[in-house]
Amino acid sequence: MNDDIRRIQEIMEREAYITDRQIATSVFLATALGKPLLVEGHPGVGKTEIAKVLARMQSADLIRLQCYEGLDATTALYEWNYPRQLLHIKLEEHSSTSLADREATLFSDAFLLKRPLLAAITHLGTPPVLLIDEVDRSDEEFEAFLLEVLSDFQVTIPEIGTIKAEHRPLVVLTSNRTRELSEALRRRCLYLWIDYPSFEKELRIVRSKVPGLSEQLARDVTALLQSLRRMRLSKLPGVAESLDWAAALVALHAVHLDEEIIRDTMGCFLKDDADFQVLERELANGHLAALTSVAI
Repeated sequence: MNDDIRRIQEIMEREAYITDRQIATSVFLATALGKPLLVEGHPGVGKTEIAKVLARMQSADLIRLQCYEGLDATTALYEWNYPRQLLHIKLEEHSSTSLADREATLFSDAFLLKRPLLAAITHLGTPPVLLIDEVDRSDEEFEAFLLEVLSDFQVTIPEIGTIKAEHRPLVVLTSNRTRELSEALRRRCLYLWIDYPSFEKELRIVRSKVPGLSEQLARDVTALLQSLRRMRLSKLPGVAESLDWAAALVALHAVHLDEEIIRDTMGCFLKDDADFQVLERELANGHLAALTSVAI
């Protein structure tokens, strides 16, 4: 393994992100080449955490743009602080300053509300990490706009002019693949797919993230979640759900898994009533031992 990649992997694990060679290589190349990193995978497998860890590794600020249906360029870039502008107009009613000068003042940085994209472009000092989270939830029009921004890292504000980044931010985009992203956006980025982890990797994650969990309970939790992912569930639990459940068991001072505590806490890792019923049937049929057996 390349020494730089090994070092990245070691640093990420020191930051409590249990990783592997593929992830470490992608992070290294994204920083070395200055290219956006598009991370796709199932919900709850640690996509967003990559950007957070990268920011800590770089001692950089993390700027997050949470995408959603209907997100537009204005919301992602900037808005004018209209209440402050109105107050300024009121205060300047009897000023001797010319109308042109007062208008110029109104549309200046002092009245500009920077949203995530503009904040990342105008950031001073160490380049920030720009996290564009769940980009697949935005619509195609916004994706096309985003492609323009990622091409040149510059934007034009009609009242001010063109603003270009002095230092390009490190960009991480995440997607749960609720819709297919455009080929143009994919070509612009390095690509990383994160699957559900193996038993051993997930066990390491649970151990590192949930202090106070016994070794046997950590193994049982991991094995049961691994078993559930092999079933036909509406919403498969991710690693995030493994950690939530493990933390809940620690809070309840559980020492072992039994049917009662699984039923009481299944809302930590299952998020659909139909999936509750699937697990209930498994438990009623006496399959607890099979669910918590280690299948590697």
